[in-house]
Amino acid sequence: MNLKRTLTCLAAAGAVALTVNAKDEDGWISLFDGKSLDGWEVKSGFATYEVKDGAIHGTTAKGSPNTFLCSKEKYGDFELEFDVKVHDKLNSGVQIRSSLKDVEKPNSHGGRVNGPQVEIEASPGQAGYIYGEATGLGWLSPEPQDKGHSHNHIKNGEWNHYRIVAKGPRIQTWINGEQVADLTHEEIFKTHPKGFIGLQVHGIGKEAGPYDVWWKNLKIKPLD
Repeated sequence: MNLKRTLTCLAAAGAVALTVNAKDEDGWISLFDGKSLDGWEVKSGFATYEVKDGAIHGTTAKGSPNTFLCSKEKYGDFELEFDVKVHDKLNSGVQIRSSLKDVEKPNSHGGRVNGPQVEIEASPGQAGYIYGEATGLGWLSPEPQDKGHSHNHIKNGEWNHYRIVAKGPRIQTWINGEQVADLTHEEIFKTHPKGFIGLQVHGIGKEAGPYDVWWKNLKIKPLD
């Protein structure tokens, strides 16, 4: 189904609503217009998100749990691409096929985000591998379970390009053109076959901070 956005234009005769198809001829849908956070909502914590210099800028808040800027749309099978830049001291990630739990629980900040997360962190590290955020499963990718495992695909202090392909129980990731993960995980697919995209600002506890993370050029191509 094509994603549609309604743009309101003011004319001399009154307000006229125009419906614009956001899917391009190749099937890609832009998730961020470069100007606003329309189509997104903050859940799980109280870190801050703003549009700055044409990008989404997330900043830590002392004492906040992990916070996520979540897409209002849900996706099952898809290809996702974006560029990201993260502070060297901040762990981050992008949720895929995710959902909310404990929505009515006090201080849940709209519900606890849970589901597969593609890791974002400075090099050397485990960026691009897949973690089961708030699922009780820990790392879904086998490589980070070896605590000595790390790589240097992230260019610290610079923009980095991510590509994620989720098709059935298989999730593949690339960073700057280098493949990182190729995971088939039936258990997480059974519980999370479809859900929202979430941009994480990790909690920092009592650390001073602030630390930040940036995203731009977010686009998705549904495959289902």
